[in-house]
Amino acid sequence: MEDKPLRSRQWFGKQGKDGFIYRAWMKNQGIPAHQLQGKPVIGICNTWSELTPCNAHFRELAQSVKNGIYEAGGYPVEFPVMSLGETLMKPTAMLYRNLVSMDVEESIRANPVDGVVLLCGCDKTTPALIMGACSVNIPTIVVSGGPMLTGKYHGRDIGTSDIWRFFADHQTGQMNDEDLYTAEACMARSQGHCAVMGTASTMACMVESLGLSLAENAAIPAADSRRKVLAHLSGNRIVDMVRENLKLSDILTRQAFENAITVNAAIGGSTNFIIHLLAIAGRIGVDLSMDDFNTAARNIPLIANLQPSGKYFMEDFYYAGGLPALMKELHQHLNSETITVSGHPVLRNYENAQCFNRQLIAPVHSPFNPVAGIAVLKGNLCENGAVIKPSAASADLMQHTGKAVVFENIEDFNHRVNNPDLDVDKDSVLVLKNCGPKGYPGMPEVGNMLIPKKLMDLGVTDMVRISDGRMSGTGFGTVVLHVSPEAAIGGTLAIVQNGDLITLDVPAGVLHLHVSDMDIAERKAALILSNQTSTRGYTYLYQTHVDQAHLGADLDFLKGNSGSEVTRDSH
Repeated sequence: MEDKPLRSRQWFGKQGKDGFIYRAWMKNQGIPAHQLQGKPVIGICNTWSELTPCNAHFRELAQSVKNGIYEAGGYPVEFPVMSLGETLMKPTAMLYRNLVSMDVEESIRANPVDGVVLLCGCDKTTPALIMGACSVNIPTIVVSGGPMLTGKYHGRDIGTSDIWRFFADHQTGQMNDEDLYTAEACMARSQGHCAVMGTASTMACMVESLGLSLAENAAIPAADSRRKVLAHLSGNRIVDMVRENLKLSDILTRQAFENAITVNAAIGGSTNFIIHLLAIAGRIGVDLSMDDFNTAARNIPLIANLQPSGKYFMEDFYYAGGLPALMKELHQHLNSETITVSGHPVLRNYENAQCFNRQLIAPVHSPFNPVAGIAVLKGNLCENGAVIKPSAASADLMQHTGKAVVFENIEDFNHRVNNPDLDVDKDSVLVLKNCGPKGYPGMPEVGNMLIPKKLMDLGVTDMVRISDGRMSGTGFGTVVLHVSPEAAIGGTLAIVQNGDLITLDVPAGVLHLHVSDMDIAERKAALILSNQTSTRGYTYLYQTHVDQAHLGADLDFLKGNSGSEVTRDSH
């Protein structure tokens, strides 16, 4: 790597009035002068917040990072950015992912940092921080917060995916209120993000498979002391990355993205993986499209037996060997020479890994499920694409034709889904509109619609469901998501009517509405789109500029990057 002067010297190495101001005000924190005299200054971008329970332990984790930075001869400066709590934020944390990316980008660019450590855990904090850092492109390493310990309820293991099962059991009388309260206290029993292969764990695996973290980052439980060790070592490593000038653009190559897609298929990762990886690729300048998710994952089976596609939990995954053990199984399908934050090829991350539990990590030649984690669909109902997670769906619904039962928005769904007079049967296809990026706004996790109660009472546990929204990575079922173009901008989804026949054919990659092209055109011509655009603030900015799901739902003016150079001083 090229030898480059420290970026922070443009602040702390200045002579005259400006240098005086930059150094003097930093010294009011009790910083000795020598700390600002040529040491790499490392920013720690912290998404700690008590409103983001997944990240509530990050103050402690940041201290471990600082210890590593000091040890390696750097100087750490911790700074906060907006934190996205998936479980609490309304109308959806996804609405604010792009806002956080802007916060991160400008916080890094505007300040005297030579490298940055991204502390992220909850679903949207990981892609938001990476997107923002990509738009500055300085040496960067990611430290994830880690999954929580597996929940324990009535003698069995539980995790976030069980929420959907518990609620279904409550609806049918198999669980009472007291049972729910007990389970509620048993599930989230330690610090960390969801204990299953939900979106947060998927993002941690994405980070490691892209090469943005040290090996084993993905699965070490938040409560395990080895998480702090990894944070310390990451602090060590970022100082060396600055000295080597190893930047995000050196790591995030086309081949690295292909590795992440391959790994995601094998772990049964969240459908949200697609929308976030597309957005990251758009920031770093890698040409990635929806079709690449089928191409790169072709012939990759499910080899991680993890909820919601399987049986076990992230804690178990770590004890079984974690992501390095799984990537070793995938070696022949990976671009093994891509460079990681270690400065070495990704092969070094997994070549000596061992699998300690074949019930959890299977060989590629003998997988748990021959069906890969995520498939991209095309058809007249989703001209630009839609996604489904076959590994968490019902095999008998992978090829299915049924009559549409249409809900115009989430309020309509909530009002009518349990109406005894709803014209629906087990072969129906539930269709939910106006839950896309612009229409909701923010593309919420409502795609895995509840089964109508009258069908649950008959024992129906799954149906084909279609929407332009998203689904929690902890969810499961035969659920088609991210339909693009969305209903709110006049996509074909907007003109689906009750009784229309819809065919889902996952093996063929098709989602088809059995309505003629002429009738579709006539319906679209008669369509009156509701104008629900906000008139002020960030939501107005978002709805005005957000791209569709197949492009990553980033803001159109944030594609690419502005670099790290700032030439004008502030005084």
